[in-house]
Amino acid sequence: MFVRKNIYDNVGVLTIDRKDVLNVMNIDVLKELNQSLQEFILNDKVGVIILTGAGDKAFIAGADIKLMQKMNKKDGLEFGKLGQSVTITIEQSPKPMIAAINGFALGGGCEIALACHMRFANENANFAQPEVKLGLIPGWGGTQRLPRIVGKGNAIELIVGGHMIDAKEALRIGLVNRIYTSDKLLEETINFAKLILKNGPNSIAESLKCINESTGRVLKEGLSIELDSFSNLFGTNETKEGMNAFAERRKPNFRS
Repeated sequence: MFVRKNIYDNVGVLTIDRKDVLNVMNIDVLKELNQSLQEFILNDKVGVIILTGAGDKAFIAGADIKLMQKMNKKDGLEFGKLGQSVTITIEQSPKPMIAAINGFALGGGCEIALACHMRFANENANFAQPEVKLGLIPGWGGTQRLPRIVGKGNAIELIVGGHMIDAKEALRIGLVNRIYTSDKLLEETINFAKLILKNGPNSIAESLKCINESTGRVLKEGLSIELDSFSNLFGTNETKEGMNAFAERRKPNFRS
């Protein structure tokens, strides 16, 4: 077992547990992670999912280079597809995904973090897309998601430079949302997840869907997607509960 699964008051925490090798990803880990993600997505007891790494050195320090040394073109294609499958599962989750980045997020580890809806880091976190140093490019979505998150110029600098940046620089360019001390990272990430849990799960899912589906589209198309979701929610019990609770000056009961 490479992925530990825990649930704390409707917050699911998935921990990549290969700390002896800085939580690097091989085929078996990717498959187990994808299955664990899907289990939490389908679990009604989980409303928010946090992804983190075991130990105090690394979130995920990339893909297993010793494994990749033996790959040919066909193997590389299959490995890339598997990595992209994991990042797509994360990105398209109807439940918010938060990366709690507790150290190195390098290569594929950075790409997995990029696929999460939010990224919280500790002060010791470091980020890089160093694939060009191996004669490769990011293959799990880095060339696509990084420009969308930090802008084209910053993304090109990181990808073609292959260099590492620290948490403060990652915060400055928008790669991470927040920075916490190491002893507070998971606690504060769970606290934010609990804040999310106070809100309507359907409205959260629809918000994520609108953001994801409108990426790359012209504004007019995105507005049409948004309008459909906005109007459809008026026919749901969740929206009725939210409106009634506001009118009655009480907290809404979204997750009974």
